[in-house]
Amino acid sequence: MRLVVLYCLLWSFHTSAGHFPRACVSSKSMMEKECCPPWSGDGSPCGQLSGRGSCQDVLLSNAPLGPQFPFTGVDDRESWPSVFYNRTCQCSGNFMGFDCGNCRFGFWGPNCTERRLLVRRNIFDLSVPEKNKFLAYLTLAKHTTSADYVIPTGTYGQMNNGSRPMFRDINIYDLFVWMHYYVSRDTLLGGSEIWSDIDFAHEAPGFLPWHRLFLLQWEKEIQRLTGDENFTIPYWDWRDAEDCDICTDEYMGGHHPANPNLLSPASFFSSWQIVCSRMEEYNSRQALCDGTPEGPLLRNPGNHDKARTPRLPSSADVEFCLSLTQYESGSMNKAANFSFRNTLEGFASPLTGIADASQSSMHNALHIYMNGTMSQVQGSANDPIFLLHHAFVDSIFEQWLRRYHPLQEVYPEANAPIGHNRESYMVPFIPLYRNGDFFISSRELGYDYSYLRDSEPDSFQDYIKSYLEQASQIWQWLLGAAVVGAVLTAVLGRLASLLCRCRRKQLPEEKQPLLMEKDDYHSLLSQSHL
Repeated sequence: MRLVVLYCLLWSFHTSAGHFPRACVSSKSMMEKECCPPWSGDGSPCGQLSGRGSCQDVLLSNAPLGPQFPFTGVDDRESWPSVFYNRTCQCSGNFMGFDCGNCRFGFWGPNCTERRLLVRRNIFDLSVPEKNKFLAYLTLAKHTTSADYVIPTGTYGQMNNGSRPMFRDINIYDLFVWMHYYVSRDTLLGGSEIWSDIDFAHEAPGFLPWHRLFLLQWEKEIQRLTGDENFTIPYWDWRDAEDCDICTDEYMGGHHPANPNLLSPASFFSSWQIVCSRMEEYNSRQALCDGTPEGPLLRNPGNHDKARTPRLPSSADVEFCLSLTQYESGSMNKAANFSFRNTLEGFASPLTGIADASQSSMHNALHIYMNGTMSQVQGSANDPIFLLHHAFVDSIFEQWLRRYHPLQEVYPEANAPIGHNRESYMVPFIPLYRNGDFFISSRELGYDYSYLRDSEPDSFQDYIKSYLEQASQIWQWLLGAAVVGAVLTAVLGRLASLLCRCRRKQLPEEKQPLLMEKDDYHSLLSQSHL
């Protein structure tokens, strides 16, 4: 009955998540390379008549890229989104969306003027009705076709440079699976050739901002789909976990009694079909995933390669990550040492901060541990545990941001792997967002984490600690400034004292102050207290 009600709610809400807007995939739009659809509120492109935004040229960053991708002009994702569009809606104020019809993250109301802070909670802290509602929302998203977005089934070249559009419908849940596949897929070079050392959302600085935006967009889509404006993605706190305690039929699905690689028939997700998991097949055909169902969801937690991932992350591992003051370092890829991002992602040891290609730790460890669909990068978002896992990873990122309060300039402006510079637009989101836009506190984006709010008193100490650490780096300048200030104060004080003495000597005798009477003294004392 709950699902029937939710299906009915669907049609009364406007959806707007991320990738190719249905309104922008006609041959006319593709040939003109313009995605500036009218806002339904006033019928004008980008809601211009209502002051929501306007159609403008896409301004691309010209900052140099790292050397990891030695090609130019062979991948549709290069200089995103210029291969497809060079004009899009640029929204004003608190408006957002491919047509400027929605509010920026953290803002609500008909004019996007209301501020709200939603709280993501531990999945085990949800009541039974709240937990069941979350599972029902997942199922609804899996069975509801996206009203506003479609996916391309061919490259821009295969579309004859836009004159022969190749797109198809997809359900809301699989839309996000497809986006995660598309951002991390190999580059198709023609024939049987591919280039695999490329990823616009992993193994580089953009890993944390990209997944932060991914979760926000997914959250927004569920809110619009269901009308539940208070919905937030729950997180799974996997610190010190000995096994997959969410892998039960009450939560994300237990083992199948006859086949440990499948989910229990009693699970919400046992009937789910996955998409975008056959990388070798796509590469051999030089084709894109088209969203065709490819089989059941696979998961066999704990039966993974123990040599590569001997254990799940501990609280000590998380604390070590948070002790790393550099967000990024060196080559800014999976070989980076003492990088908070690379250590949290799992390519560097959470004991030393040194990159180690033979091990998968932290974020990567959870993917490997699941030993199934979630263990393959491109198709991992098929497993709904992906959402719970990345929400907790995002919370660790948030802790780091609150501890060090970095300026946006801390995020690399140039020489990061392709797609990962600060001003690069994130693939494959339309409307457009830059990596640096999400290198800010979650509170500015309208959400928080329950366990971070519970530990709020410690945040002041972290706040002070961050400034002390910054001060320690410039103590020589601070000491010099203090010495100069002290000298100037002493000189000015001496000059003022001499000046006062000279004036007192010049006063006529009859104008010299008399000794105060007792009453006058008490009166003056009273005034001084006041």
